[in-house]
Parts: sequence; structure tokens; C-alpha cells
Amino acid sequence: MQHTWRWFGPNDGVSLSDVRQAGATGVVTALHDFAPGLAWPAAAIAERKSVIEAAGLVWSVVESLPVSEAIKTRSADVDSHIEAYVESLRNLAAEGIFTICYNFMPVLDWTRTELRHQRPNGGQAMRFDLTDFAVFDMHVFGRPDAARDFPPDVVEAAGLRFRAMSDYGKQALAKNIMAGLPGAAAGYSAHLLRENLDAYADIDADGLRANLKSFLQAVVPVAEELGLRLCCHPDDPPFPLLGLPRIVSTEADLLALVEAVPSSANGLTLCSGSLGARSDNDLPGMMQRLGKHVHFLHLRNTRREQDWQPQTSFFEDDHLGGDTDMVSLVEAVVREEKRRGDEGRADQCIPMRPDHGQEILTDIGRNTQPGYPAVGRLKGLAEISGVEAAYRRIVQAHVAE
Repeated sequence: MQHTWRWFGPNDGVSLSDVRQAGATGVVTALHDFAPGLAWPAAAIAERKSVIEAAGLVWSVVESLPVSEAIKTRSADVDSHIEAYVESLRNLAAEGIFTICYNFMPVLDWTRTELRHQRPNGGQAMRFDLTDFAVFDMHVFGRPDAARDFPPDVVEAAGLRFRAMSDYGKQALAKNIMAGLPGAAAGYSAHLLRENLDAYADIDADGLRANLKSFLQAVVPVAEELGLRLCCHPDDPPFPLLGLPRIVSTEADLLALVEAVPSSANGLTLCSGSLGARSDNDLPGMMQRLGKHVHFLHLRNTRREQDWQPQTSFFEDDHLGGDTDMVSLVEAVVREEKRRGDEGRADQCIPMRPDHGQEILTDIGRNTQPGYPAVGRLKGLAEISGVEAAYRRIVQAHVAE
């Protein structure tokens, strides 16, 4: 694995010097100043790349080149937005940046109800509480018929919690849920959120899958021509929210995505934290079965707090804790890279970043992006690196025999 680190640009509270000291060699970043639907200018890409290289690192992965709501809903601006997306792909390829992560989550990106949940050890973790989300959906935001989307006991608990919640608590909950993507300029207002939800009134899961396929049919041939590797990030959480369909949540979803437009350029970001929030997702097995399509790895761990399916509450656990067997997952990655090497694939080494660390030690109070502290991610990278090194030694010994 190539060890990489997500960096939100010059205003990130974790510097490139910190990234290098943590042991990463590659940077995962994006140009957040350009709204979805706009092309990334060649000059801006070159400038960001030069800043990264001046720090002794390489720009390994774009995360994310955002897919606009117009593309997801195939509304009036879809053609111009796809043209802009293709222009961005060409400009990135010209700078030698070949791995492009994106997602197809409608309206909201990753969603949490708490950005700094206090853990027993004194650290802080991001958390998704299903009852709190029901409070927001049913009572704070007030989406019609929202109660139909939650288990009856969650509906009842949400009503009790809402009545006991202070005005400040309601505002803080809404702010967390509508915060938007880390690194972006702003989140949603309630009015803008309603407008975006209305755009999906006639789009169900099958309709959204058709729109994803149309997008892939437009951009994958260009990516293949340029030698790019597109990799879709799974839904986070991996179940419907706000009445919206989510179509990249299970192994069947991932397989359907790569089969929709078969190409070496059409691949996956395997995010163990996103997919691991569902108990029916077997992450080591998914890596074994879908490994040839995996262009990028997010290794993090979540722990589910209930047995509800598919919805549940969860928090971001230690990288070697949580519900995902991270040791077996890393073993599957090492074996996939060995297989690629045997085949002579140019992409044998898969870029990986330690995702969503807990805030510990000097992270606390540093005001970095929620989920992206320095020490917490360094700890995760060190743990994963140790497991990886051990398995590489085992694989090498087996080959020597």
C-alpha cells in the first residue's frame, strides 16, 4: 500500500510537514474552492501539485472531484456539468494525477449527528445516533412522513428526546447534520436542503442507478483513454437518509457499479468505515472478491451500537477496534497486491489513507477538521502499517518456501 493522508489545502490545521512526519508519502486532496459543476483549471491543479511536491510529497489521489446534483438528478445543467467534469479529468491527467475518487450520495455527503463525541478514554470521536437523526428529520427539519423511515421504537424515542432537548441542542444537531463536506465553504440551510430534496421527488433507487450509469457512460471512456482510475466512494452511512435513495451501500451495489460500465477505469474506493456500519457487509471478503476493482482504500473502523438493520447508530472506533476485522482486511489487501504484481499490473500498489481518526492527546482543542486530527490518524496509520508489515513478511516467507 502507498501510505497517503487527506489534506484539505493550505488552510488545513494539519500541515504538510505534519503529514510527512506521520510517515505518509502521498497526499489526498481536492480543490474545494471550485463548486461542483465547474472545471478545475489547469493552473490551479499545477499550483496545488507544486505546493505538495515542495514539501517532499506527491499528490496521489484526488478526493473528491465532486459530482454535481445536476448530474445526479440529470437536471437542466447536466450536459455542461459533465463537460466540465471531463475537462477536469483531462487537466488532472496532464499533471500526472491518475486516481480520482468521487461519490454519488444524493444531497448529503457523509453524515454525523455528533462531530466530537466524548469517549471513556478522554478522546473524541465522530458519531451517528439514529435517534438523534430521527429527531432532526421528524421534528427539527420536519420532513413530511419521515416517521415511516424509522423503526417504531426509534420514532417513540425521538419524540421524547425532542421534547427534552434545549433550543441550543436542536440548533447544534441541525448544524452537525447540515455541515457539508469538510473543506467546503459552507453547509446547507434548511431552505436549501428542502430545495435539494425536492429535486429527488421522482427519483427512486432505480432512477438514481440509471443516472449513475449515464454519468459513467459519459466519463469512463475518457478516463480510460487518459489512463485514469475512477473510484466511487460508498455511501456513509450505508443506508437511506431523508427519504433519499442510496445505491452504493452493499457488495451487490459495488458489483453492479463496476458491471454497469466494465472498464479498468471504472473502479471502487473500499471504505471500511462506511461499509462496516452495516453488519451484512463482510469487508475482508469484499476485498477478496472485488479486489481487482479497488483503486483506493480508506481504512477506518466503526462500532455499531444496536442490531437494527440496515439502520443503526455507530461511532468511529480505533482503527484496530470496531466491528470490522481490520487485520483480515489488511491481509486481503496484501494478497491482492501480490496477485497484481504477479499479473504485472502497473497499479500493484494501492493508495491507502487512515481515515477518520479519534481526537486524542494534542488533537483535543486544536480545531482541525472533525474526523481528521493529526495524532489520531497517525496512531491509525502506525497500527495499520504494523499489520501490513507483518503480513508482507508472512507472504514473502511463503513465496520463499
